[in-house]
Amino acid sequence: MTDTIVLYPSPGIGHLISMVELGKLLLKHRPSFFITIFVTAAPHTTGVTAPYINHVASTTSSITFHQLSTVELPPTSANIPFEELFFEIPRLNNPYLHEALQNISQKSNLVAFFIDFFCNAAYEVSSKLGIPTYYFYTSGASALCVFLHIPTLHETITKNIKDVHDYIKTPGTPPIYSQDLPKVLFDRESRIYKLFLETAMQKGKSPGILVNTFEALESRAVKALSDGLCIPNAPTPPVYCIGPLIASKDKGINSDEHECLSWLNLQPSKSVVFLCFGSMGSFTAEQLVEIAAGLENSGHRFLWVVRNPPTDDETKKNSEPDLDALLPQGFLERTKDKGLVVKSWAPQLEVLNHDSVGGFVTHCGWNSTLEAICAGVPMLAWPLYAEQRMNRVFMVEELKVALGLTDSANGFVTAAELDKRVGELMESENGKAVKDQVMAMRNCAKAAIQDGGSSHVAMEKLIESWTKG
Repeated sequence: MTDTIVLYPSPGIGHLISMVELGKLLLKHRPSFFITIFVTAAPHTTGVTAPYINHVASTTSSITFHQLSTVELPPTSANIPFEELFFEIPRLNNPYLHEALQNISQKSNLVAFFIDFFCNAAYEVSSKLGIPTYYFYTSGASALCVFLHIPTLHETITKNIKDVHDYIKTPGTPPIYSQDLPKVLFDRESRIYKLFLETAMQKGKSPGILVNTFEALESRAVKALSDGLCIPNAPTPPVYCIGPLIASKDKGINSDEHECLSWLNLQPSKSVVFLCFGSMGSFTAEQLVEIAAGLENSGHRFLWVVRNPPTDDETKKNSEPDLDALLPQGFLERTKDKGLVVKSWAPQLEVLNHDSVGGFVTHCGWNSTLEAICAGVPMLAWPLYAEQRMNRVFMVEELKVALGLTDSANGFVTAAELDKRVGELMESENGKAVKDQVMAMRNCAKAAIQDGGSSHVAMEKLIESWTKG
């Protein structure tokens, strides 16, 4: 019988890509494995999932995809926060999941089952079937320290986090100001808080957690996890740091060179500041005007990806932005010799690895952070949602791979602040120190995934535990 590993990402292309990369890594270590990836329909589709799946299936024969039945969301789902939907869809899928896992178990040797954070409801199904179930945590070890410590914080902090207004201490991380924790943790009576608390408690019972990081990058957090400090009154499962796991540029998708790469070819080495805020990162019209003024005043070369402002109009969410209407009058003409504004999307990995790029203004998503580190590009941290404010604390204070932007309580950044911080990143001694640290971590990242490196050894240790068990 073939040795099969099943991977189960929560809905959305970003989660799917991470699981595909994990599948490829498993195959790199053991080409004899057969990988099956369960796919669920996302609540809001962007139309890119199907082409991506078709491409992976046609180029990697040992990875197959199994589409779970589309679940019917309750009529009230339109009013449910998207984080709750990410938990709800896997929960509704449990009957189909049970059937699919049983079928695979009958036809092959199901070695292990990997779920991501939001697929917590699947743990009950797989554990009842006796399948070893691991969590794949796509953020870093520092964030994992906080999430595993949530049950302890729940017991020691009796009021809502949003009312604390003080620094929260968790093992393995610098103190985090309460308002920089993810908003899902603010109200202990909310449904989403209870789901995160439940998931944190469940994670502690699993046979292992994989983390997309490498030991040299987050050594303090990794030590706290391995020493069992984040779950003080119970055993901590083994934590395997197997990163950096980054999707490589694949010539089969969007293979035509993007206009921005041709433009970058004409710019001096390390002279361009790249601004890109992820697939869900968008700004109000007022903030876009402020960014434009800050970039123009800075005098530095820039490549800026602009998306439409947030809207409830579904027809406009994925439409191209009207740059002339959104940006200050004459801005594009005045800055045409120093800057390029791109609509909606740019090939981020290729841009970061281009010699002309010398700085990256990022939303602090963990994948983007790792991509910048592996490309050797220092960062300006501008968090927007989810755990990104917390990531900024880690990036600036602990990892020292970024400088922070100072924003208002509602996240607004002034033109003067952006102008100042861009100059600091590109010209000052502080900026040079960040660049030196990023370059050092880039070298450590390369070493970690080589034979005998920490991440390579961690993955081998996990795989060997299956054969010895």
